[in-house]
Amino acid sequence: MRTNIVLNDTLIDEAFKFSADSVSTKKDLVEIALLEYVNNRKRKSLKDLRGKIRFHKNYDHKSLRFFR
Repeated sequence: MRTNIVLNDTLIDEAFKFSADSVSTKKDLVEIALLEYVNNRKRKSLKDLRGKIRFHKNYDHKSLRFFR
């Protein structure tokens, strides 16, 4: 979708400092920012999951650990 938006130049410059070297255009930067925004919103907060996960009564999380 094509659209025109006014971006905060200071914020864009700062975002470029945090971006990977492969990001060279504002379009790429905005696309990455949108992907990160959507992914963050999709993740459930651990607080939201409290009390909703039930483990089997014989579940032993320590037995699943292994050391090399």
